[in-house]
Amino acid sequence: MNKPIYILNGPNLNRLGTREPAIYGRTTLAEIEGLCRDAAPEQDLIFRQSNREYEIIDWVHEAIDDGSGIIINPAAFTFTSMAIMDALKMFPGPIIELHISNIHRREPIYHRSYVSPVATAVIAGLGPQGYPLAVSALLGMIAGASANERPR
Repeated sequence: MNKPIYILNGPNLNRLGTREPAIYGRTTLAEIEGLCRDAAPEQDLIFRQSNREYEIIDWVHEAIDDGSGIIINPAAFTFTSMAIMDALKMFPGPIIELHISNIHRREPIYHRSYVSPVATAVIAGLGPQGYPLAVSALLGMIAGASANERPR
């Protein structure tokens, strides 16, 4: 059986649907999870959200041992967490950093990601549809790695 893909979501993303809808839309995180599962019905997906940095780090550690790829929307931790960056550095497979909004069109504080330098790819600004696209892209990266292509 294929190893699972970890889809990890950071702080305040549990409030999607009501949180700043002009920026993030009205789609809930539960609906986004459904989009991801629809994009890969045969793939085991571990979909999680936390407002706690240590919990996200623990999940990255779990993915190091058990996962085939990581999609991570670190939210505000993108710009503050060297600890999440260090955990992701240890992951041997492909990593996609994902943002619902285009962080580069926002205030300058959102322009410096600690995750981007260790990610295989970055998706930003596609709204909730970025998630199923990330799942599809990650499946392709994993398949390429299985065919002896380097994923990172």
